[in-house]
Amino acid sequence: MKYIKFFLIGIYFGIVLTKAEVISWFRIQEMFHFQSIHMYGIIGSAVVVGAISVFLIKKFNLKSFGGEEIRLISKEYHKGLLPGGIIFGLGWALTGACPGPMFALLGNGIEVMLVAILSAIAGTFVYGVVKDKLPQ
Repeated sequence: MKYIKFFLIGIYFGIVLTKAEVISWFRIQEMFHFQSIHMYGIIGSAVVVGAISVFLIKKFNLKSFGGEEIRLISKEYHKGLLPGGIIFGLGWALTGACPGPMFALLGNGIEVMLVAILSAIAGTFVYGVVKDKLPQ
């Protein structure tokens, strides 16, 4: 029962994704075919909110709700980012959903998303197994 708040937030997030048509296969296809600005507007507004949030965290040295220091650590570029991003983008284009909306789609009764979710979990597991063997 102590995790019920996260479950309720997840349900709320799924409803917001559904109402904003972010989980719509047609909206995602429009984006990849450059036919509509809808998804670009949503993604762009998320980037702006994220940038403002990071700026405020750094400027005011904000703490987490638990009182811990929020540390923003820079990550180095490595060769795997480009092929990984391409694979992620291809999966997104083929399924019509990125990881978050896959669960909302399943919750909306699109049962085929269970295949995409299980495939994403399998891919994550395989990456964990082979990560140390990949070039840096």
